[in-house]
Amino acid sequence: MQQYIINRVIFLGVFAIIGIVGMQTYWVATTWHLNDTEFRQKAQLALYGVARQLAAANNSDLPSQDIVRQQSSNYFIVNIESEINALKLEELMQKELVNLSLDVPFEYAIFDCSSDRMAYGARCEPTTEPQPEEISKASYLPPDENLLYYFGVKFPERTGYLWEKMQVVFFFTAVLLFTVTFFIFSMIVILRQRRLAGMQKDFIDNMTHEFKTPLSTIRIAAGVFQRDERIIADDRLSRYATLIHEQYERLNNQVEKVLQISRIEKGNFEIKKERVDLKELLPPLLGGITVRAEECGGELHSRMPEGALMLNADPVHLSNILHNLLDNAVKYGGNNPEITIGGRRKGDQFYMYVADEGPGISKEHQDHLFEKFYRVPTGDVHDVKGFGLGLFYVYQICRAHGWTIRVESKEGEGTTFHLRMPLLAVDKPAAANVG
Repeated sequence: MQQYIINRVIFLGVFAIIGIVGMQTYWVATTWHLNDTEFRQKAQLALYGVARQLAAANNSDLPSQDIVRQQSSNYFIVNIESEINALKLEELMQKELVNLSLDVPFEYAIFDCSSDRMAYGARCEPTTEPQPEEISKASYLPPDENLLYYFGVKFPERTGYLWEKMQVVFFFTAVLLFTVTFFIFSMIVILRQRRLAGMQKDFIDNMTHEFKTPLSTIRIAAGVFQRDERIIADDRLSRYATLIHEQYERLNNQVEKVLQISRIEKGNFEIKKERVDLKELLPPLLGGITVRAEECGGELHSRMPEGALMLNADPVHLSNILHNLLDNAVKYGGNNPEITIGGRRKGDQFYMYVADEGPGISKEHQDHLFEKFYRVPTGDVHDVKGFGLGLFYVYQICRAHGWTIRVESKEGEGTTFHLRMPLLAVDKPAAANVG
């Protein structure tokens, strides 16, 4: 993953997190405020209903204003300007709270004119059932110096009541916090993996470049040995010189693959397209692959259509991807590889295929064939060597050209790679002048 993509992901992720957390905070605050407002309004309605019924029982009138005063978030004073019966007050409070579905305990006290103190405090539950005679005393409720006949009601569990109403909101808030934590942890892991991958990539790049110098020396030395008359005269030494050169070619091809993949990932590799006749490009490739297939007891079949097949392609990269596909067909085509390369024209498109009759590839591995370093597991058997870079290179070059490639395979029935490449119009020869 390129650095600018990671930077975009982090920026967009942080922006999204800030937005979501902001919205969640606003939602929590708004919901809390709405529940608090609902609680306050229900409490005031219940207290007003109690005051109205007490005034009716005493045949008195209520004050014209400020009947219910909120002294704090959970403490209310009710002014009725008439004497108050404690038992009647308690009964009416319980019924009013039940009617308004305000299921929260309350404490009440009545102002005593003779002592200028709040008296007869008790704690009650909102219910229509009769309460026991022994009721726990209420906590201290402060008096109001400006009123004469009034009572005070406190809701000590108001906060718990609001928290209970907010359970769903807090659940989703916890889920959001978990999601944010997971995202931050994922970003830390991605950045750490990115740093390790960068270190690994730099190491591989440096290692492959360092290999080029000794490989060049080996190539020169192997060439000198192969041309020396004394080596040529000795069959054993000549065979060793040829073996050294073959192993140089093999190692050099692997190093070149790594370097090509590195250039592709950095985005600085160049595709130099030109008019290429596929029919002229194939013979040298097919000649080498035919020899290799025959050495393994197999055979290569070519079923290309007649006529020129003009493509707009980079001839070097085109040769490389065809060589990779044919080389894989030999490697994985079984003990006696039967390989077929062919194609057909359809309109301005050319559909090409490279097929073998090997053991095939299971469905679970086909989707990963074009991934870098991926190799189909073969258990403890490692009879085919490689880095898993060939098909990744093929896929990247096809994508750079705008071609499509796909694999078709069944276990025990072989594997076929399909390519679709647009054709160029074939230039018609100019008509001869008749003099």
